[in-house]
Order: sequence, then structure tokens, then C-alpha cells
Amino acid sequence: ADIDGDGFITINELNVMIRRNGLTEEPLPPLVVRRIHQIADTNHDGQLDYNEFVGMINNPTFSHIFGRYVTKYVNFVIPRKRLGGAPGDVPDIALYEDEYTCCPPKLGMIIISIIELIFFMIDEFHEENSTKFASGPMAQTFIYDPAKRYEIWRFLTYMFVHIGYLHLTVNLTVQIFIGIPLEMVHGWWRVLLIYFTGVVAGSLCTSITDPTSKLAGASGGVYSLITAHIATIILNWKEMSFPAVQLIIFLLITGVDVGTSIYNRYCANMDEHIGYVAHFAGAVAGLLVGISVLRNLEVTWKENVIWWFAAIVFSVLMLI
Repeated sequence: ADIDGDGFITINELNVMIRRNGLTEEPLPPLVVRRIHQIADTNHDGQLDYNEFVGMINNPTFSHIFGRYVTKYVNFVIPRKRLGGAPGDVPDIALYEDEYTCCPPKLGMIIISIIELIFFMIDEFHEENSTKFASGPMAQTFIYDPAKRYEIWRFLTYMFVHIGYLHLTVNLTVQIFIGIPLEMVHGWWRVLLIYFTGVVAGSLCTSITDPTSKLAGASGGVYSLITAHIATIILNWKEMSFPAVQLIIFLLITGVDVGTSIYNRYCANMDEHIGYVAHFAGAVAGLLVGISVLRNLEVTWKENVIWWFAAIVFSVLMLI
């Protein structure tokens, strides 16, 4: 919005922002834009600073205009259902829009991310390279160690420990930008259930298929969010905004994360024997649990069959 980069927004710049971003169906009259600017300009200096701009965006009086910023992002991540109707009727493309809400604030993934960041910083400040070799106090206490399976909390708490900045950055980015929009529609408890299930499935699968490996990082939970979202993309392909683009983005993120894990284990000469089977297990768990617990506003008989199949397969895998 700040075209000239001076840190302030004039009336003309506000008008350009509204027109370029398509915030309204029809261009607002200059008098209306001027009035909006005057209301937001609390110190009456003729321009909006950062705080005044944020106040304008969050002003409930203008929510029908600026709320579209949030709507556009949620529509990109969350499918929009198109319902059938009589010929000539306008299809309801806002059904999912009506279901998402920011109140109360969706803090599930934010809280998890903050905890993971705090754990990482504690280890980072403990000693040099402690986060690279998982030698910090938080890593030693919470990492999944096959020699300490009796400390059952490690099957879950390894998600709070990350190896290297790239691993942490990728995981936090994905879980924030996928997890929060999912929380807005499906509820925080459904998203966290998928996330935690992916983490636990990752450690359980690793304990069987790669029993000498340690585990660190939330990749199992992150992959569960990705595949849960991919399930919604596939089931609502025609209703999604740019579904192919989303799939490509998620595949790239997945490739970076898996590549980083393989590199850390086989090429970086790290002392820790870190496994990556948890990525695959988390992805499978996320797909199956996502089908079972995420909200489906229009259920067909085929989707009912898929629901039961996913629930049974997941139960059998977890039991094994």
C-alpha cells in the first residue's frame, strides 16, 4: 500500500490499494475513500502510519472491505464448496467462508510453534553447535532415544527438538501457514489431534522399522498436516483455488524436508543417528486421520465408505 516507501499511506495510496487488490466488487467513490482515511487518521496529520493502518484493517466498520485479505488467504488454503441449485441460481461459493472464524483466536499451532522455538533457543544458547548435534539440555531430555523407550514421554516430546535452523524454519513455516487456516474452519482440537497423531505414529513406526535411530523434530506432525490438507484438495479439487499450485508447493516443501533429513544422516557426519521414517508414518497418519476427523460439510455415500476405510486402516496400523 505504501507506494513511495515513506512509511505513511496517503489518500491516493489507499485508493490505489483498494482498486489493485479488488477489495470491493465496484470501485469506491473518492469521497468514501477519503472518509475511510479520515476515520483511520487518528492524529489528523493527513496520512496513516503503521498503527493507524493496522487499526483501519481491524476496524469492524470496514470488515466487509479489508476482511477480504484474510478471506483471500483462507480461500487459497481451504476449499470452497459449490452447492447445486435450480437453473439460474447463483451457486453458494461462500459456504466454507462462512465456517471460518478468528474468534476466539486460533492459538493451537501458534503455541506449539512458540514452544518449539523456545526449546531450540535454549539449546542454541547452551553451547556452540548444540542444536546441530542434539547435545543441548532440552534435546537430551525430550529427544526420542531408542535406549530410553521406558521414558514414554519421548514418543511425543521429540517434536519440540529440532536439528539445525533449516529444519526448524521449514517445520514452523508449514505448520503455521497450513495449521492456522485449518484451525479456523475445522477447530483447533481437530488440527492438534492430527498433528499429535502424526508425531506419535512417527515414533512408533520408527521404533519398529528403524529401532536404532533417534528422533528429533516435528516433521511427523507437519507431514500429517500436509497430507490432511492434500486429502481436502483431492476431495474438493474443483472447489479449490489453484489446487495444482498448492500440490506443487507442498511437494517442494516435502522434498526439502526429506532431503535435509537424509543429508543430515548420511552426508553431514553428525554424531546422532537421526531417523526419517517418522516423516512417512506421519504422512500416512495425517491422511487417514484427516479423512476421519476434519469437517465435511457435504457428505456423500462414497465419502462415508472412505471414512470407515480410513478409520479401520488407521486403527489396525496403530495397534500393530
